[in-house]
Amino acid sequence: MQSPFSIADSQFMAKAIKQAQSAIYTTRPNPNVGCVIVKADVLLATGFHRRAGDGHAEVNALAKLSLAQTTGATAYVTLEPCSHTGKTGSCARALIDAKIAKVVCAMQDPNPLVSGKGFELLESAGIEVSIGLMCEQAQALNLGFIKRMSAKLPRVTVKMAMSLDGRTAMQSGESQWITGAPARADVQRLRAKSCAIITGIGSIQIDDSSLTVRLNELKLSADALDLALIESMQPLRVVLDPQNKLKSDAKILKQAGRTLRVTAQKNVDREADLISLPDADGRIDLKALLLYLADKESCNNVLVEAGATLAGSFVNQQLFDELVVFMAPTILGASARPLFAIDKDKMDLQQRLKLIDQRVLGDDIRLTYHSLI
Repeated sequence: MQSPFSIADSQFMAKAIKQAQSAIYTTRPNPNVGCVIVKADVLLATGFHRRAGDGHAEVNALAKLSLAQTTGATAYVTLEPCSHTGKTGSCARALIDAKIAKVVCAMQDPNPLVSGKGFELLESAGIEVSIGLMCEQAQALNLGFIKRMSAKLPRVTVKMAMSLDGRTAMQSGESQWITGAPARADVQRLRAKSCAIITGIGSIQIDDSSLTVRLNELKLSADALDLALIESMQPLRVVLDPQNKLKSDAKILKQAGRTLRVTAQKNVDREADLISLPDADGRIDLKALLLYLADKESCNNVLVEAGATLAGSFVNQQLFDELVVFMAPTILGASARPLFAIDKDKMDLQQRLKLIDQRVLGDDIRLTYHSLI
């Protein structure tokens, strides 16, 4: 069956997707969206959504043009133009007012409250609408947003670093550093893309870590990205502290941004950024935590940076979407700590994964897996 889209359509949509990628570190909790305006196969303007509260991609692209230029033009957009007025105006209405003749859109908005309404508004104004061009590429930009809108849960990535013999730290807990600088820079970029970073009290007690995004380690080009904005948008730090043992002088509490403490104790004094989420066994309910982060904190993407026990719980309970393992060319020995503290004594209990990507980062190898369930 012949595609309804031309080669030129694909080329312009690819430019819109590249625009959307310009703000992958700064739009949360909003989706990443790009737009290009074209007339007579000539690219007139581009735009992208930079951060929540700022203009959306369509509005930013239209602002560069006159009404004479936009009349009869085609807009290529990576996500359905919004029909409602929130912190910014309706993008669908802006396209209508600009007398755009056609809108080519990669995907429908996954938010059930607005899904399809933008297309309806455009079509009711006589604008031709085509949907589905490079849909998979557009979805890949917003996997966390899509999951939060559809499942009321954030997308969870579990990040681990291990030796060749599958160990993450010495028996004492000492682990800095297994991997080299390129891998650590990649972890910084994972942090910067995340709405929240989850860790356990054990990791904090051993390393007194900050869990911050550090601009000098990101290794990003200042020409393409707003580095100051990226650094200012520190992810929410989430410390799982079942018995409420986090010390007030912990480094993680003294960083820019917020630190949310989560306890399993039922009777705790009400404090800001302290919540209690016990399960029936007196441990922290991880599913309830993820629901909380999606609902109350509008988290699209969550990164788990923890030791073998907590990371193992996320994996064992199938509460993850992606597992990223950095493997270093080193051997720590049999007494060192394992990758995951999961008890399995039969082969039919094994948890198989699908390898999605593998690449070399300096002397290390990054392996990305998805669950088969």
